[in-house]
Formats: sequence, structure tokens, C-alpha cells
Amino acid sequence: MHAVVGAEAERHGLTLRDHIVLSALHKTTDLTQIELGQALGMDKTTLTAELDRLGKASLVERRVDPRDRRARIPAITEKGDEARAKIADGAHAAERAAVRALDAAQSAFLRSALYGIIGDADDPGSCI
Repeated sequence: MHAVVGAEAERHGLTLRDHIVLSALHKTTDLTQIELGQALGMDKTTLTAELDRLGKASLVERRVDPRDRRARIPAITEKGDEARAKIADGAHAAERAAVRALDAAQSAFLRSALYGIIGDADDPGSCI
């Protein structure tokens, strides 16, 4: 699924990392850049460069944190959410194709097992 989502992102002129950041911003709001970096396991320099690129493409905007004027809160734009949704739709289609040979009970068992492995999460991501 990693390769499939990456390829789907590239079809839309983005990278897998772009999609991961956009998806995180879609799922969680009002995180500072530092909090977002921690949630994604990205260092400050990498995330800043990523947000700069996404900002230049009008997919992300940054606003001042009302709790701390020195901090910035990145947010997905409407254009960014449209791009994220297109990539997610393609990824979901690939998921459906990957389990097409399984019957409903086998598919449900696979999902249950995979979610058991990744544990409880607000955003488990693509888990077939």
C-alpha cells in the first residue's frame, strides 16, 4: 500500500510525504508545527521545508497560534484537501482491488488482524 499510495500521489503531482502531511492536517487541526512534526516523526527542518513547498502550491497555509504568537499552526487549504481526497480515493480503490479475491469473512478477518497489529489510533491510515 505504501508503493500504491506513493504512486497515486505522484499521479497528482505530489509525493507520499506530501500526502502524509496533508492527511495529518485533514485529521487533526490546530496543531503547531512542532506538534505536527512530533506526531509525524519529522524533524523541524524537514517539516518546515515540506510546509514551505506545500504552501507555495497553495495546499497548506500557516497562521499565528493565538496562544503563542511565535508559533505557527499549519492548516490544509481547500485546494490541499481536494488533492488529498483524490489521492485517498485512488488508495481506497487499490485497497479494494487488493482484497478482491477474498470473501467478506476473510476480508473482515484481515482488517481485524491488521488493526490489532497497529493498535488503537484515531487515524490508522491504510490498513486494507
